[in-house]
Amino acid sequence: MRIFIAIIISTVLIFSAGLWVNDSLQEASDHLSERIEMVCQDIKSNDWENARENIKKLESRWGDYARWWPIIIDHQEMDNIEFSLARAKEYINEEKRSLALGQLAEIRLMVKHLPEKEKVNLKNIL
Repeated sequence: MRIFIAIIISTVLIFSAGLWVNDSLQEASDHLSERIEMVCQDIKSNDWENARENIKKLESRWGDYARWWPIIIDHQEMDNIEFSLARAKEYINEEKRSLALGQLAEIRLMVKHLPEKEKVNLKNIL
C-alpha cells in the first residue's frame, strides 16, 4: 500500500511540475511576443531609435529566460532564436525595414511555438 501511495504522489508531483513549467513557458512567450510587437511597431513607424532600444530590451528579457530554459527546452531551439535575434538586431542597426520585420516575425513564431512543443500531454509523451 505504501508503494502505491508513493507512486501516486510521485506521479502527481511530476504532472504538477509539468503544468507549472508549461505555464511559465507560456507567460515568458507572451512577454517576449509583446516586446517583439513593440519593436515591429517602431520599425513600421520608422522610429529606428526606439526600435534599437526595444531590441536591446528584448535581448535582455531573452537573456533572463535563457538562464533557466535550457533545463526544459532543446538547446537547438534556443540557438535558433539567439541567431535570429542577432540578425534582427543588425537589420535594425542598418535600418533594413523588410529584413528586420521578417526576422522578427520568425522570432515571434519560434517563441510562440515553444510552449506548445514542450506542453505536457499524451501526444508529447508518447
